[in-house]
Amino acid sequence: MHSTDILRYCPDLFHYSRRATRPVTVGKVAIGGGNPVRVQSMLTSDTRDTAACVAEALGLVTAGCEIVRVTAQTRVYAANLEHIKAGLFAVGCDVPLVADIHFKPDAAMEAAKWVEKVRVNPGNFVDKKKFEVREYSDDQYAEEVSRIEEAFVPLVELCLQRSVAMRIGTNHGSLSDRIMNRYGDTPRGMVESALEFARIARRMNYHNFLFSMKASNPKVMIEAYRLLVAKLEREGGDWNYPIHLGVTEAGDGEDGRIKSAIGIGSLLSDGIGDTIRVSLTEDAVYEIPVAQALIAVNETETARLPLSGAAPAVSYDPFSYRRRTSGKMNVQGFLLGGGETVRVFTTAEKLTALAHKLDSLGEYQPEIPIEHSGVLAVDPLDEKTITQVNSMTDPVLVTIPDGFPHPVIASYRLLATRLQERHPILLKDTFFPSTDPQRDFNTTLLTAAENIGSLLCDGIGDAVIVQGEHGPGQSLRVAYNVLQAAGVRIFKTDYVACPSCGRTLFNLQTTTQKIRAATGHLKGVRIAVMGCIVNGPGEMADADFGYVGGAPGKINLYVGKTAVKFNIPEDEAVDRLIALIREHGKWVEAA
Repeated sequence: MHSTDILRYCPDLFHYSRRATRPVTVGKVAIGGGNPVRVQSMLTSDTRDTAACVAEALGLVTAGCEIVRVTAQTRVYAANLEHIKAGLFAVGCDVPLVADIHFKPDAAMEAAKWVEKVRVNPGNFVDKKKFEVREYSDDQYAEEVSRIEEAFVPLVELCLQRSVAMRIGTNHGSLSDRIMNRYGDTPRGMVESALEFARIARRMNYHNFLFSMKASNPKVMIEAYRLLVAKLEREGGDWNYPIHLGVTEAGDGEDGRIKSAIGIGSLLSDGIGDTIRVSLTEDAVYEIPVAQALIAVNETETARLPLSGAAPAVSYDPFSYRRRTSGKMNVQGFLLGGGETVRVFTTAEKLTALAHKLDSLGEYQPEIPIEHSGVLAVDPLDEKTITQVNSMTDPVLVTIPDGFPHPVIASYRLLATRLQERHPILLKDTFFPSTDPQRDFNTTLLTAAENIGSLLCDGIGDAVIVQGEHGPGQSLRVAYNVLQAAGVRIFKTDYVACPSCGRTLFNLQTTTQKIRAATGHLKGVRIAVMGCIVNGPGEMADADFGYVGGAPGKINLYVGKTAVKFNIPEDEAVDRLIALIREHGKWVEAA
Protein backbone atom coordinates (compact mmCIF):
# COMPACT_ATOMS: atom_id res chain seq x y z
CA MET A 1 0.00 0.00 0.00
CA HIS A 2 1.88 3.03 -1.19
CA SER A 3 1.46 6.56 -2.40
CA THR A 4 -0.66 9.40 -1.16
CA ASP A 5 -2.40 9.31 -4.56
CA ILE A 6 -4.06 6.05 -3.48
CA LEU A 7 -4.80 6.71 0.19
CA ARG A 8 -5.40 9.97 2.04
CA TYR A 9 -5.75 10.30 5.78
CA CYS A 10 -6.46 14.04 5.88
CA PRO A 11 -7.56 16.53 3.22
CA ASP A 12 -4.37 18.59 3.22
CA LEU A 13 -1.05 17.91 4.94
CA PHE A 14 -0.19 21.63 4.97
CA HIS A 15 -3.39 23.01 6.54
CA TYR A 16 -4.96 21.98 9.82
CA SER A 17 -8.48 20.60 9.52
CA ARG A 18 -10.05 18.46 12.23
CA ARG A 19 -11.54 15.25 10.91
CA ALA A 20 -15.34 15.30 10.96
CA THR A 21 -16.92 12.31 12.71
CA ARG A 22 -20.28 11.13 13.93
CA PRO A 23 -20.82 11.56 17.70
CA VAL A 24 -20.53 8.55 19.99
CA THR A 25 -22.24 8.87 23.37
CA VAL A 26 -20.62 7.46 26.50
CA GLY A 27 -23.04 8.19 29.28
CA LYS A 28 -23.19 11.96 29.67
CA VAL A 29 -20.10 12.51 27.46
CA ALA A 30 -20.23 12.81 23.67
CA ILE A 31 -17.08 11.92 21.72
CA GLY A 32 -16.50 13.27 18.22
CA GLY A 33 -19.17 15.11 16.27
CA GLY A 34 -17.47 18.47 16.86
CA ASN A 35 -17.17 18.01 20.64
CA PRO A 36 -13.91 18.90 22.41
CA VAL A 37 -11.18 16.26 22.51
CA ARG A 38 -11.98 14.22 25.62
CA VAL A 39 -9.47 13.22 28.31
CA GLN A 40 -9.43 9.68 29.69
CA SER A 41 -7.40 7.71 32.21
CA MET A 42 -7.44 4.29 33.85
CA LEU A 43 -7.66 3.10 37.44
CA THR A 44 -4.66 1.30 38.89
CA SER A 45 -6.60 -0.10 41.87
CA ASP A 46 -7.79 -3.70 42.07
CA THR A 47 -11.25 -3.76 40.49
CA ARG A 48 -12.52 -5.91 43.39
CA ASP A 49 -11.65 -3.13 45.87
CA THR A 50 -14.70 -0.90 45.58
CA ALA A 51 -13.57 1.80 48.02
CA ALA A 52 -10.14 2.16 46.42
CA CYS A 53 -11.61 2.36 42.92
CA VAL A 54 -14.18 4.98 43.93
CA ALA A 55 -11.56 7.11 45.67
CA GLU A 56 -9.15 6.91 42.73
CA ALA A 57 -11.90 7.70 40.23
CA LEU A 58 -12.94 10.77 42.22
CA GLY A 59 -9.32 11.98 42.24
CA LEU A 60 -9.12 11.60 38.47
CA VAL A 61 -12.39 13.49 37.94
CA THR A 62 -11.18 16.31 40.19
CA ALA A 63 -8.03 16.54 38.04
CA GLY A 64 -10.14 16.88 34.88
CA CYS A 65 -10.60 13.30 33.68
CA GLU A 66 -13.84 12.97 31.69
CA ILE A 67 -14.00 9.18 31.20
CA VAL A 68 -12.55 6.53 33.55
CA ARG A 69 -11.47 3.07 32.40
CA VAL A 70 -11.40 0.05 34.71
CA THR A 71 -9.92 -3.36 33.97
CA ALA A 72 -12.32 -6.30 34.09
CA GLN A 73 -10.13 -9.34 33.50
CA THR A 74 -12.73 -11.93 34.57
CA ARG A 75 -16.48 -12.11 35.16
CA VAL A 76 -15.88 -11.83 38.92
CA TYR A 77 -13.99 -8.56 38.47
CA ALA A 78 -16.60 -7.29 36.01
CA ALA A 79 -19.42 -7.98 38.46
CA ASN A 80 -17.93 -5.53 40.95
CA LEU A 81 -18.35 -2.70 38.44
CA GLU A 82 -21.94 -2.55 39.73
CA HIS A 83 -20.66 -1.57 43.18
CA ILE A 84 -18.06 0.87 41.85
CA LYS A 85 -20.74 2.61 39.80
CA ALA A 86 -23.07 2.69 42.81
CA GLY A 87 -20.30 4.07 45.03
CA LEU A 88 -19.67 6.92 42.60
CA PHE A 89 -23.39 7.72 42.29
CA ALA A 90 -23.66 7.77 46.09
CA VAL A 91 -21.29 10.75 46.23
CA GLY A 92 -22.87 12.52 43.25
CA CYS A 93 -20.33 11.49 40.59
CA ASP A 94 -21.70 10.36 37.22
CA VAL A 95 -18.40 10.04 35.33
CA PRO A 96 -18.76 7.42 32.57
CA LEU A 97 -16.98 4.12 33.22
CA VAL A 98 -15.31 1.98 30.57
CA ALA A 99 -14.67 -1.73 31.13
CA ASP A 100 -11.34 -2.87 29.69
CA ILE A 101 -11.73 -6.41 28.35
CA HIS A 102 -9.08 -8.89 27.24
CA PHE A 103 -9.52 -12.63 26.58
CA LYS A 104 -12.93 -13.00 28.29
CA PRO A 105 -16.18 -12.45 26.33
CA ASP A 106 -18.15 -13.48 29.44
CA ALA A 107 -16.48 -10.65 31.39
CA ALA A 108 -17.55 -8.23 28.66
CA MET A 109 -21.15 -9.44 28.90
CA GLU A 110 -21.16 -8.90 32.66
CA ALA A 111 -19.44 -5.49 32.43
CA ALA A 112 -21.88 -4.19 29.81
CA LYS A 113 -24.65 -4.45 32.43
CA TRP A 114 -23.03 -1.74 34.55
CA VAL A 115 -20.83 0.59 32.49
CA GLU A 116 -21.33 3.14 29.73
CA LYS A 117 -18.65 1.75 27.43
CA VAL A 118 -16.79 -1.51 26.81
CA ARG A 119 -13.33 -1.71 25.29
CA VAL A 120 -12.59 -4.93 23.39
CA ASN A 121 -9.24 -5.89 21.87
CA PRO A 122 -9.79 -7.69 18.55
CA GLY A 123 -6.50 -9.54 18.97
CA ASN A 124 -7.53 -11.44 22.07
CA PHE A 125 -11.29 -11.07 22.58
CA VAL A 126 -11.87 -14.51 21.07
CA ASP A 127 -8.47 -15.62 19.80
CA LYS A 128 -6.04 -17.29 22.19
CA LYS A 129 -2.60 -16.32 20.93
CA LYS A 130 -0.32 -19.32 20.46
CA PHE A 131 2.32 -17.74 18.17
CA GLU A 132 1.60 -20.45 15.60
CA VAL A 133 2.96 -20.13 12.09
CA ARG A 134 0.54 -21.51 9.53
CA GLU A 135 -1.05 -20.59 6.24
CA TYR A 136 -4.78 -19.84 6.25
CA SER A 137 -6.78 -20.63 3.13
CA ASP A 138 -9.58 -18.21 2.33
CA ASP A 139 -12.10 -20.75 3.63
CA GLN A 140 -10.16 -21.27 6.87
CA TYR A 141 -9.85 -17.52 7.34
CA ALA A 142 -13.60 -17.05 6.79
CA GLU A 143 -14.28 -19.84 9.27
CA GLU A 144 -12.18 -18.04 11.90
CA VAL A 145 -14.08 -14.78 11.30
CA SER A 146 -17.39 -16.65 11.69
CA ARG A 147 -16.15 -17.97 15.03
CA ILE A 148 -15.38 -14.39 16.10
CA GLU A 149 -18.84 -13.26 15.02
CA GLU A 150 -20.51 -15.99 17.08
CA ALA A 151 -18.76 -14.74 20.24
CA PHE A 152 -19.04 -11.02 19.47
CA VAL A 153 -22.70 -10.75 18.43
CA PRO A 154 -24.15 -11.26 21.95
CA LEU A 155 -22.06 -8.35 23.27
CA VAL A 156 -23.20 -6.09 20.42
CA GLU A 157 -26.83 -7.04 21.10
CA LEU A 158 -26.46 -6.16 24.78
CA CYS A 159 -24.76 -2.85 23.96
CA LEU A 160 -27.62 -2.03 21.59
CA GLN A 161 -30.20 -2.82 24.26
CA ARG A 162 -28.50 -0.73 26.96
CA SER A 163 -27.11 2.08 24.73
CA VAL A 164 -23.58 1.13 25.75
CA ALA A 165 -20.72 2.45 23.63
CA MET A 166 -17.73 0.40 22.52
CA ARG A 167 -14.09 0.95 21.64
CA ILE A 168 -12.66 -1.49 19.14
CA GLY A 169 -9.11 -1.12 20.35
CA THR A 170 -6.34 -2.88 18.47
CA ASN A 171 -2.94 -3.15 20.14
CA HIS A 172 0.23 -3.78 18.17
CA GLY A 173 1.32 -6.12 20.93
CA SER A 174 -1.64 -8.49 20.77
CA LEU A 175 -2.58 -9.22 17.17
CA SER A 176 -4.12 -12.66 16.64
CA ASP A 177 -2.21 -15.48 14.98
CA ARG A 178 -4.67 -15.32 12.07
CA ILE A 179 -3.91 -11.64 11.44
CA MET A 180 -0.17 -12.10 12.04
CA ASN A 181 0.05 -14.90 9.48
CA ARG A 182 -1.88 -13.07 6.78
CA TYR A 183 -0.74 -9.46 7.27
CA GLY A 184 2.26 -9.69 9.59
CA ASP A 185 3.00 -7.58 12.64
CA THR A 186 2.14 -4.45 10.67
CA PRO A 187 -0.10 -1.36 10.73
CA ARG A 188 -2.21 -2.99 8.04
CA GLY A 189 -2.69 -6.03 10.28
CA MET A 190 -3.81 -3.76 13.10
CA VAL A 191 -6.35 -2.04 10.86
CA GLU A 192 -7.75 -5.23 9.35
CA SER A 193 -8.14 -6.73 12.82
CA ALA A 194 -10.33 -3.81 13.91
CA LEU A 195 -12.35 -3.71 10.69
CA GLU A 196 -13.38 -7.36 11.12
CA PHE A 197 -15.17 -6.42 14.34
CA ALA A 198 -16.55 -3.17 12.94
CA ARG A 199 -18.18 -4.95 10.00
CA ILE A 200 -19.98 -7.30 12.38
CA ALA A 201 -21.24 -4.35 14.43
CA ARG A 202 -22.44 -2.50 11.34
CA ARG A 203 -24.33 -5.53 10.04
CA MET A 204 -26.29 -5.37 13.29
CA ASN A 205 -26.93 -1.64 12.81
CA TYR A 206 -24.75 -0.82 15.81
CA HIS A 207 -22.75 2.38 15.29
CA ASN A 208 -22.02 3.71 18.79
CA PHE A 209 -18.37 2.72 18.63
CA LEU A 210 -14.93 4.19 18.01
CA PHE A 211 -11.50 2.87 17.08
CA SER A 212 -7.97 2.89 18.44
CA MET A 213 -4.64 1.64 17.04
CA LYS A 214 -2.16 1.69 19.92
CA ALA A 215 1.53 0.76 19.90
CA SER A 216 4.58 1.51 22.02
CA ASN A 217 6.57 2.51 18.92
CA PRO A 218 5.40 5.98 17.82
CA LYS A 219 6.24 5.29 14.17
CA VAL A 220 4.07 2.16 14.13
CA MET A 221 1.29 3.92 16.01
CA ILE A 222 1.25 6.96 13.69
CA GLU A 223 1.26 4.82 10.54
CA ALA A 224 -1.51 2.56 11.89
CA TYR A 225 -3.85 5.45 12.75
CA ARG A 226 -3.20 7.13 9.40
CA LEU A 227 -3.90 3.90 7.55
CA LEU A 228 -7.07 3.32 9.60
CA VAL A 229 -8.46 6.77 8.81
CA ALA A 230 -7.55 6.40 5.13
CA LYS A 231 -9.30 3.03 4.97
CA LEU A 232 -12.38 4.45 6.72
CA GLU A 233 -12.48 7.29 4.18
CA ARG A 234 -12.29 4.77 1.36
CA GLU A 235 -15.12 2.68 2.86
CA GLY A 236 -17.48 5.65 2.62
CA GLY A 237 -18.86 8.67 4.41
CA ASP A 238 -20.84 6.67 6.97
CA TRP A 239 -17.62 5.08 8.29
CA ASN A 240 -16.90 8.37 10.07
CA TYR A 241 -16.34 6.88 13.52
CA PRO A 242 -14.38 8.80 16.18
CA ILE A 243 -10.79 7.94 17.09
CA HIS A 244 -9.24 7.26 20.51
CA LEU A 245 -5.50 8.08 20.62
CA GLY A 246 -2.87 6.56 22.86
CA VAL A 247 0.72 5.29 22.96
CA THR A 248 0.98 2.05 24.92
CA GLU A 249 3.80 1.46 27.38
CA ALA A 250 5.12 5.03 27.01
CA GLY A 251 7.00 4.85 30.33
CA ASP A 252 7.48 7.52 32.97
CA GLY A 253 9.04 10.94 33.49
CA GLU A 254 10.20 13.00 30.53
CA ASP A 255 10.60 9.92 28.34
CA GLY A 256 6.95 8.92 28.79
CA ARG A 257 5.74 12.44 28.11
CA ILE A 258 7.91 12.83 25.03
CA LYS A 259 6.88 9.50 23.51
CA SER A 260 3.21 10.33 24.13
CA ALA A 261 3.59 13.79 22.59
CA ILE A 262 5.23 12.37 19.46
CA GLY A 263 2.51 9.79 18.88
CA ILE A 264 -0.60 11.60 20.09
CA GLY A 265 0.48 15.13 19.24
CA SER A 266 1.45 14.40 15.65
CA LEU A 267 -1.98 12.90 14.95
CA LEU A 268 -3.83 15.72 16.71
CA SER A 269 -1.87 18.19 14.59
CA ASP A 270 -3.30 16.50 11.49
CA GLY A 271 -6.85 16.73 12.85
CA ILE A 272 -7.10 13.07 13.94
CA GLY A 273 -8.29 12.21 17.44
CA ASP A 274 -11.45 12.74 19.46
CA THR A 275 -10.40 11.36 22.84
CA ILE A 276 -6.95 10.64 24.28
CA ARG A 277 -5.31 8.76 27.10
CA VAL A 278 -1.69 9.42 28.03
CA SER A 279 -0.30 6.16 29.46
CA LEU A 280 2.38 6.87 32.06
CA THR A 281 4.04 4.49 34.50
CA GLU A 282 3.05 6.88 37.29
CA ASP A 283 -0.03 7.47 39.42
CA ALA A 284 -2.87 7.89 36.92
CA VAL A 285 -3.72 11.41 38.15
CA TYR A 286 -0.45 12.67 36.61
CA GLU A 287 -1.64 11.65 33.14
CA ILE A 288 -4.42 14.25 33.12
CA PRO A 289 -2.40 17.50 32.93
CA VAL A 290 -0.21 16.00 30.20
CA ALA A 291 -3.27 15.12 28.12
CA GLN A 292 -4.78 18.55 28.71
CA ALA A 293 -1.53 20.25 27.70
CA LEU A 294 -1.29 18.21 24.49
CA ILE A 295 -4.82 19.24 23.55
CA ALA A 296 -4.06 22.89 24.39
CA VAL A 297 -0.86 22.87 22.29
CA ASN A 298 -2.81 21.69 19.27
CA GLU A 299 -5.70 24.10 19.75
CA THR A 300 -3.25 26.93 19.01
CA GLU A 301 -2.01 25.32 15.77
CA THR A 302 -4.90 26.20 13.48
CA ALA A 303 -3.08 28.56 11.10
CA ARG A 304 -2.89 27.84 7.38
CA LEU A 305 0.10 28.07 5.08
CA PRO A 306 -0.78 30.69 2.42
CA LEU A 307 -0.30 28.39 -0.57
CA SER A 308 -1.57 29.40 -3.97
CA GLY A 309 -3.36 26.72 -5.93
CA ALA A 310 -3.65 23.07 -4.98
CA ALA A 311 -1.48 21.73 -2.18
CA PRO A 312 1.63 19.94 -3.49
CA ALA A 313 2.10 16.21 -2.95
CA VAL A 314 4.28 15.49 0.07
CA SER A 315 7.74 14.07 -0.51
CA TYR A 316 7.22 10.96 1.63
CA ASP A 317 4.79 8.07 2.05
CA PRO A 318 2.74 8.76 5.22
CA PHE A 319 2.00 5.04 5.60
CA SER A 320 5.53 3.65 5.47
CA TYR A 321 8.58 5.11 7.22
CA ARG A 322 11.63 5.95 5.14
CA ARG A 323 14.28 8.46 6.14
CA ARG A 324 14.78 11.21 3.59
CA THR A 325 17.94 10.42 1.58
CA SER A 326 19.90 13.65 1.86
CA GLY A 327 23.51 14.14 0.88
CA LYS A 328 26.31 13.72 3.39
CA MET A 329 28.07 16.81 4.78
CA ASN A 330 30.85 17.61 7.23
CA VAL A 331 29.79 20.43 9.55
CA GLN A 332 32.24 21.52 12.24
CA GLY A 333 33.82 18.07 12.23
CA PHE A 334 30.50 16.21 12.47
CA LEU A 335 29.07 14.16 9.59
CA LEU A 336 25.35 14.68 8.99
CA GLY A 337 22.91 13.74 6.27
CA GLY A 338 23.26 10.71 4.03
CA GLY A 339 22.00 8.35 6.73
CA GLU A 340 24.48 9.64 9.32
CA THR A 341 23.51 10.24 12.95
CA VAL A 342 20.94 12.99 13.45
CA ARG A 343 22.98 15.79 15.03
CA VAL A 344 22.12 18.08 17.95
CA PHE A 345 22.64 21.81 17.46
CA THR A 346 22.73 24.56 20.06
CA THR A 347 23.60 28.26 20.08
CA ALA A 348 27.02 29.80 20.69
CA GLU A 349 25.62 31.51 23.78
CA LYS A 350 24.37 28.26 25.27
CA LEU A 351 27.61 26.49 24.37
CA THR A 352 29.59 29.13 26.24
CA ALA A 353 27.30 28.79 29.26
CA LEU A 354 27.94 25.04 29.31
CA ALA A 355 31.68 25.09 28.57
CA HIS A 356 32.72 24.66 32.21
CA LYS A 357 30.59 21.54 32.81
CA LEU A 358 30.64 19.53 29.60
CA ASP A 359 32.02 16.50 31.48
CA SER A 360 28.95 16.44 33.74
CA LEU A 361 26.49 16.42 30.83
CA GLY A 362 27.14 12.76 30.04
CA GLU A 363 25.53 11.79 26.73
CA TYR A 364 23.72 15.14 26.39
CA GLN A 365 26.60 16.85 24.62
CA PRO A 366 26.24 19.95 22.41
CA GLU A 367 27.57 19.15 18.95
CA ILE A 368 27.27 22.12 16.58
CA PRO A 369 26.61 25.80 17.34
CA ILE A 370 24.09 27.00 14.77
CA GLU A 371 25.93 30.29 14.14
CA HIS A 372 29.02 28.44 12.92
CA SER A 373 27.26 25.75 10.90
CA GLY A 374 26.75 27.53 7.59
CA VAL A 375 23.07 26.58 7.68
CA LEU A 376 20.95 28.45 5.14
CA ALA A 377 17.60 29.79 6.44
CA VAL A 378 15.01 29.55 3.67
CA ASP A 379 11.36 30.58 3.53
CA PRO A 380 9.59 27.47 2.14
CA LEU A 381 7.00 29.74 0.51
CA ASP A 382 9.71 31.56 -1.46
CA GLU A 383 9.90 29.43 -4.59
CA LYS A 384 12.59 31.65 -6.16
CA THR A 385 15.02 31.07 -3.28
CA ILE A 386 14.19 27.36 -3.23
CA THR A 387 15.06 27.19 -6.94
CA GLN A 388 18.40 28.90 -6.27
CA VAL A 389 19.25 26.38 -3.53
CA ASN A 390 18.29 23.48 -5.76
CA SER A 391 20.62 24.79 -8.46
CA MET A 392 23.65 24.58 -6.16
CA THR A 393 26.12 21.84 -7.01
CA ASP A 394 26.84 20.59 -3.50
CA PRO A 395 24.41 19.70 -0.71
CA VAL A 396 23.56 22.62 1.57
CA LEU A 397 22.21 22.41 5.12
CA VAL A 398 18.83 24.20 5.14
CA THR A 399 16.41 25.32 7.85
CA ILE A 400 13.50 27.76 8.20
CA PRO A 401 14.22 31.26 9.55
CA ASP A 402 13.24 32.33 13.06
CA GLY A 403 10.13 34.49 13.12
CA PHE A 404 8.43 32.44 10.39
CA PRO A 405 4.74 32.93 11.28
CA HIS A 406 3.37 29.50 10.34
CA PRO A 407 3.03 26.05 11.99
CA VAL A 408 6.29 24.17 12.38
CA ILE A 409 5.19 20.75 11.08
CA ALA A 410 3.42 22.01 7.96
CA SER A 411 6.26 24.43 7.19
CA TYR A 412 8.95 21.75 7.27
CA ARG A 413 6.78 19.39 5.24
CA LEU A 414 6.56 22.08 2.58
CA LEU A 415 10.31 22.70 2.74
CA ALA A 416 11.02 18.97 2.31
CA THR A 417 8.58 18.82 -0.59
CA ARG A 418 10.11 21.72 -2.50
CA LEU A 419 13.75 21.17 -1.59
CA GLN A 420 15.72 18.54 -3.49
CA GLU A 421 16.29 15.53 -1.26
CA ARG A 422 20.07 15.87 -1.41
CA HIS A 423 19.94 18.96 0.81
CA PRO A 424 19.92 18.06 4.54
CA ILE A 425 17.40 19.77 6.84
CA LEU A 426 17.86 21.21 10.35
CA LEU A 427 14.62 20.96 12.37
CA LYS A 428 13.56 23.55 14.95
CA ASP A 429 10.92 22.97 17.62
CA THR A 430 9.79 26.59 17.32
CA PHE A 431 10.57 29.61 15.16
CA PHE A 432 10.46 31.85 18.22
CA PRO A 433 13.43 31.13 20.55
CA SER A 434 12.59 31.53 24.23
CA THR A 435 14.13 34.34 26.25
CA ASP A 436 12.05 33.47 29.33
CA PRO A 437 13.76 31.20 31.90
CA GLN A 438 10.41 30.89 33.74
CA ARG A 439 8.49 29.53 30.76
CA ASP A 440 6.38 26.44 31.57
CA PHE A 441 8.68 23.48 30.94
CA ASN A 442 5.87 20.98 30.42
CA THR A 443 4.50 22.95 27.47
CA THR A 444 8.00 23.44 26.07
CA LEU A 445 8.74 19.73 26.35
CA LEU A 446 5.50 18.61 24.70
CA THR A 447 5.73 21.18 21.90
CA ALA A 448 9.31 20.18 21.07
CA ALA A 449 8.42 16.49 21.13
CA GLU A 450 5.38 16.93 18.92
CA ASN A 451 6.95 19.23 16.34
CA ILE A 452 10.38 17.62 15.98
CA GLY A 453 9.23 14.06 16.74
CA SER A 454 6.41 14.14 14.21
CA LEU A 455 8.75 15.25 11.44
CA LEU A 456 11.38 12.65 12.36
CA CYS A 457 8.68 9.96 12.16
CA ASP A 458 7.91 11.25 8.65
CA GLY A 459 11.57 10.69 7.77
CA ILE A 460 12.39 14.42 7.67
CA GLY A 461 15.38 15.86 9.52
CA ASP A 462 19.17 15.41 9.68
CA ALA A 463 19.80 17.68 12.67
CA VAL A 464 17.69 19.28 15.41
CA ILE A 465 17.78 22.30 17.69
CA VAL A 466 15.47 22.98 20.64
CA GLN A 467 14.84 26.73 20.92
CA GLY A 468 11.72 26.81 23.06
CA GLU A 469 13.67 25.95 26.22
CA HIS A 470 15.81 28.77 27.61
CA GLY A 471 18.03 26.57 29.82
CA PRO A 472 21.16 25.39 27.93
CA GLY A 473 21.38 21.97 29.56
CA GLN A 474 17.65 21.32 29.52
CA SER A 475 17.37 22.21 25.84
CA LEU A 476 20.02 19.61 24.99
CA ARG A 477 18.36 16.98 27.17
CA VAL A 478 15.02 17.54 25.44
CA ALA A 479 16.63 17.32 22.01
CA TYR A 480 18.39 14.03 22.74
CA ASN A 481 15.35 12.50 24.43
CA VAL A 482 13.13 13.37 21.45
CA LEU A 483 15.62 11.67 19.13
CA GLN A 484 15.60 8.58 21.37
CA ALA A 485 11.80 8.43 21.63
CA ALA A 486 11.43 8.80 17.85
CA GLY A 487 13.83 5.89 17.42
CA VAL A 488 16.34 7.77 15.27
CA ARG A 489 19.25 8.08 17.71
CA ILE A 490 19.45 5.52 20.50
CA PHE A 491 22.05 6.81 22.96
CA LYS A 492 20.85 5.30 26.25
CA THR A 493 18.87 2.35 27.57
CA ASP A 494 15.39 2.37 26.08
CA TYR A 495 12.48 1.27 28.26
CA VAL A 496 9.04 0.10 27.19
CA ALA A 497 7.07 0.36 30.44
CA CYS A 498 3.32 -0.05 30.67
CA PRO A 499 1.10 2.04 32.95
CA SER A 500 -0.27 0.44 36.09
CA CYS A 501 -3.79 -0.96 36.02
CA GLY A 502 -5.84 -3.47 37.97
CA ARG A 503 -4.21 -6.35 36.06
CA THR A 504 -0.69 -5.42 37.20
CA LEU A 505 1.00 -8.17 39.21
CA PHE A 506 3.69 -6.03 40.87
CA ASN A 507 4.39 -2.38 41.69
CA LEU A 508 5.27 -1.06 38.26
CA GLN A 509 6.57 2.32 39.40
CA THR A 510 9.07 1.08 41.97
CA THR A 511 10.09 -1.89 39.82
CA THR A 512 10.69 0.28 36.77
CA GLN A 513 12.85 2.64 38.83
CA LYS A 514 14.78 -0.31 40.26
CA ILE A 515 15.43 -1.69 36.78
CA ARG A 516 16.45 1.78 35.55
CA ALA A 517 18.92 2.11 38.42
CA ALA A 518 20.50 -1.26 37.58
CA THR A 519 20.53 -1.04 33.78
CA GLY A 520 20.39 2.67 32.87
CA HIS A 521 24.03 2.68 31.72
CA LEU A 522 23.48 0.08 28.97
CA LYS A 523 23.62 2.23 25.87
CA GLY A 524 21.27 1.08 23.13
CA VAL A 525 19.68 -1.85 25.01
CA ARG A 526 15.87 -1.94 24.98
CA ILE A 527 14.10 -3.39 28.02
CA ALA A 528 10.35 -3.96 28.35
CA VAL A 529 8.72 -3.83 31.80
CA MET A 530 5.19 -5.27 31.65
CA GLY A 531 2.76 -5.68 34.51
CA CYS A 532 0.96 -8.63 32.90
CA ILE A 533 0.83 -10.72 29.76
CA VAL A 534 -1.93 -8.80 27.88
CA ASN A 535 0.41 -6.88 25.59
CA GLY A 536 3.68 -8.31 26.81
CA PRO A 537 5.03 -10.58 24.04
CA GLY A 538 3.87 -8.41 21.14
CA GLU A 539 4.97 -5.06 22.54
CA MET A 540 8.30 -6.66 23.40
CA ALA A 541 8.91 -7.59 19.77
CA ASP A 542 11.23 -4.58 19.43
CA ALA A 543 12.79 -5.06 22.88
CA ASP A 544 15.94 -7.01 23.62
CA PHE A 545 14.74 -8.20 27.03
CA GLY A 546 11.45 -8.30 28.90
CA TYR A 547 10.41 -8.35 32.57
CA VAL A 548 6.78 -9.50 32.79
CA GLY A 549 4.42 -10.28 35.64
CA GLY A 550 3.46 -13.96 35.30
CA ALA A 551 1.63 -14.49 38.60
CA PRO A 552 1.40 -12.62 41.91
CA GLY A 553 4.96 -12.25 43.18
CA LYS A 554 6.39 -14.14 40.19
CA ILE A 555 8.20 -12.75 37.16
CA ASN A 556 8.85 -14.21 33.72
CA LEU A 557 11.88 -13.01 31.74
CA TYR A 558 11.91 -12.73 27.97
CA VAL A 559 14.46 -12.45 25.19
CA GLY A 560 12.61 -10.61 22.43
CA LYS A 561 9.10 -12.02 22.61
CA THR A 562 10.18 -15.47 23.79
CA ALA A 563 9.82 -16.36 27.46
CA VAL A 564 13.03 -18.00 28.70
CA LYS A 565 12.80 -17.85 32.52
CA PHE A 566 9.59 -18.57 34.44
CA ASN A 567 8.13 -17.93 37.90
CA ILE A 568 11.14 -16.11 39.33
CA PRO A 569 10.50 -14.66 42.81
CA GLU A 570 10.09 -10.91 42.49
CA ASP A 571 12.92 -10.13 44.93
CA GLU A 572 15.36 -12.08 42.70
CA ALA A 573 14.06 -10.97 39.33
CA VAL A 574 16.19 -7.85 38.71
CA ASP A 575 19.41 -9.77 39.45
CA ARG A 576 18.23 -12.57 37.17
CA LEU A 577 17.47 -10.01 34.45
CA ILE A 578 21.03 -8.69 34.74
CA ALA A 579 22.35 -12.26 34.48
CA LEU A 580 20.23 -12.80 31.35
CA ILE A 581 21.58 -9.61 29.75
CA ARG A 582 25.11 -10.73 30.63
CA GLU A 583 24.45 -14.18 29.18
CA HIS A 584 23.52 -12.59 25.85
CA GLY A 585 26.65 -10.46 25.71
CA LYS A 586 24.97 -7.08 26.18
CA TRP A 587 26.07 -6.30 29.72
CA VAL A 588 28.82 -3.81 30.53
CA GLU A 589 29.78 -2.60 33.96
CA ALA A 590 28.73 0.94 34.90
CA ALA A 591 31.50 3.51 34.91
